[in-house]
Amino acid sequence: QVQLLESGGGLVQPGGSLRLSCDASGSIFSSWINTRGWYRQAPGKQRELVASISVGGGIYYADFVEGRFAISSDNAKNTVYLQMNSLKPEDTAVYYCYFRSGQVDYWGKGTLVTVST
Repeated sequence: QVQLLESGGGLVQPGGSLRLSCDASGSIFSSWINTRGWYRQAPGKQRELVASISVGGGIYYADFVEGRFAISSDNAKNTVYLQMNSLKPEDTAVYYCYFRSGQVDYWGKGTLVTVST
């Protein structure tokens, strides 16, 4: 059984920063994972991909990131991070991490990020 646990969410003012972390535990080997990443889901909206990083180091960012976020991973620790800077109110959402092994996705339960004054 593979479990992913996100942390680092919270309330931040516009323009602030947060660093999300996602730790994997259970029966998982880093060599099985070919992609790690983050999705988010805002109230009343569909879940959308924020960023992903492949085992080969290829990185994808959604257009709305606009250079404000940085994804990184520590494959030995089965951990993926999302550094978020210059946060905007529209970044408010539940952020979910995922690990992909072949065609199987493992998901965390999410961490809430609220950007507000």
